[in-house]
Amino acid sequence: MGPASIRDTRLELTQEKTKVFVSLPIMPGLAESILETPTVGAIFVVTEFGKQFSVKGFGNKFRHWCDEAGLPNCSAHGLRKAAARRFAEAGCSNQEIKAWTGHTTDSEVARYTAAADQRTLSDTAADKLLANLAERLAKDSDNTLKLNGNK
Repeated sequence: MGPASIRDTRLELTQEKTKVFVSLPIMPGLAESILETPTVGAIFVVTEFGKQFSVKGFGNKFRHWCDEAGLPNCSAHGLRKAAARRFAEAGCSNQEIKAWTGHTTDSEVARYTAAADQRTLSDTAADKLLANLAERLAKDSDNTLKLNGNK
């Protein structure tokens, strides 16, 4: 992944393992990191020798960086799972989560979002329910007023 993966403020790539194409908006924090990180050729993150990481090599190096940062429970793969959980807690649909993570089935999303905070999800559901009820009540009262005005 490198500068060639950027198209019109989006990061676009085909996932190596699943062959799923994803097109993601570049969020502000990532944009800052990209602009501040020197790249070598077509790759954003390279080995200490200026070469492209292998898939396994990058995972191992990421594990090392997490350990150095005092984050022993973190991993590169864990970032994908954490993103799926955060999207679920934000009230995103399975389709929206799949569009971001590159998963192809709802069962995969369910496995990744199982750790989503139940309290956060129930609060989000309550907010959606109340918004829906308020919208329906507003529509019903508009209809009632129109009907009464026509009599």
